[in-house]
Amino acid sequence: MKRIGLIDIGSNTIRLVIFECSYSSGLNELQNIKTPARLSQYLTDDKVMKQEGIDILVDTLTSFKKVAEKFSVDKLVPAATAAIRQSTNLKQIVKEVKDKANLEIQIIPEEDEAFYGFYAATHTLNIVNGMTVDIGGGSTEVTYFEDKTLQESVSFPFGVVTLEKMFFENKDHNDKSAIKKCEKFVKEQFESKKWIKDKGVPIIGIGGSARNNARIHQALHDYPIAGVHGYDMYQKDLEEVLYVLKNASKSELKDLDGLSRDRIDIIMPSAIVFNALFEISHASHFTFSRKGLREGVAMTMLKQDFPKLFNKDKVAPDALRFLANEYHINPSNGRQRMKLGELLLNQLNDKIDLNISDSDKALFKEALYLYYLGSYIDADSSSQHTYYIIANSSINGLSHKERVKLALLASFKNKSLLKYYVKDTAWFKDSEIEQIQKLGGIIKFAHALNVSNTDCVTTLQLQEEKEDYELIVKYVTDPIAEAYQSERQKKHLEKLLSKKLYIQFTKG
Repeated sequence: MKRIGLIDIGSNTIRLVIFECSYSSGLNELQNIKTPARLSQYLTDDKVMKQEGIDILVDTLTSFKKVAEKFSVDKLVPAATAAIRQSTNLKQIVKEVKDKANLEIQIIPEEDEAFYGFYAATHTLNIVNGMTVDIGGGSTEVTYFEDKTLQESVSFPFGVVTLEKMFFENKDHNDKSAIKKCEKFVKEQFESKKWIKDKGVPIIGIGGSARNNARIHQALHDYPIAGVHGYDMYQKDLEEVLYVLKNASKSELKDLDGLSRDRIDIIMPSAIVFNALFEISHASHFTFSRKGLREGVAMTMLKQDFPKLFNKDKVAPDALRFLANEYHINPSNGRQRMKLGELLLNQLNDKIDLNISDSDKALFKEALYLYYLGSYIDADSSSQHTYYIIANSSINGLSHKERVKLALLASFKNKSLLKYYVKDTAWFKDSEIEQIQKLGGIIKFAHALNVSNTDCVTTLQLQEEKEDYELIVKYVTDPIAEAYQSERQKKHLEKLLSKKLYIQFTKG
């Protein structure tokens, strides 16, 4: 296990994130605090950082250093982006931080800043071909990748703070002339890079501005589950947020759900940037990543200590294993359920075509492993806790709909409770709910075959007779509990088979 502290010195905010990393739990945040330092506003026209800005930086780093010491971090890294990078008195800033806070600032070059955002996004989302955009206070990074391999990257010398200063200074946030000029400027910047045009791939939005745009849209539609990581928006959705911002007064913005108070004056430039990039690239949709520069830096720092941990091709499976470990699922029990559930599914599918897609089969396997993880909180209400935990956890590599479907499968108890859960989102057609019920019943029966957690069952054989079906269950140790529970739960299989099912336990 390792703990590192990362101080992200941005143009708009300075943020301390403390990460803990291990093979059993992956990369996790232990602490995340920020201050809206707005360092870019202390840059003069000739890019000199004023002493007032340097003092704010030193005071913030000194304070964050004390927090990091309380968490006993193995390493503390202050990493600076555009506002410090663009300062012509960079050496003075670095020296004062070293002398007064005893910290050495790492300056992240433009190309590295773009890379770290791309790296974090592709290692925490299931998008294979796409673009990333990370708009900070003083710069905007855009990348294009294929097969999760970086192809192009650029850092534009403008961000939400600089755009606000260029076009909206001493004007209302929704000044029509300022918006028009800002849109024209941003589009010209994006169009100057030919590789951005007409890509037709998803755009991944990274950082606080992207997060606020997503949260505003979620609030407008009473979004039923938590989190923005993996949240999808389309062109009409981005335009809706921009429309709301244009038509809201300054006082109305203060009460706009999803918008952080410290971003009220800079939210408009970010919405303009996202809409412009979507339009020029002809994106398929816009997805938001909660993981960005900080996570990218942390992952690359930790790769040497954990060489097998960050696998871009196993994003969802790894994330689900970490979730299982967090709720103390016994690996042996989880693997036994997966084994028995897959045997049942394959044999049932041979007898009756279940018409199960590859994506549903993958979720079915994961649900077998995670089944009733909520029992860690309370065994009597394990189904309810399981549904809530999975549906509202930020799970890398899964879309929000996939996450909810996994929650429905892993929490399956009966048809009534399933119908109660699906009302939360109203995302599923009747045919999808019916399929979830079928797969959930198989999962519950597989759980019954290892209810004693002794892994006593070795194999299963489903045989069709003239009038009914027989399931031969081979075991190695006494399956008293399994025999009882499987009789109680066989109704789920009988419903699928449309015949009676007889279960025979045989030693061997």
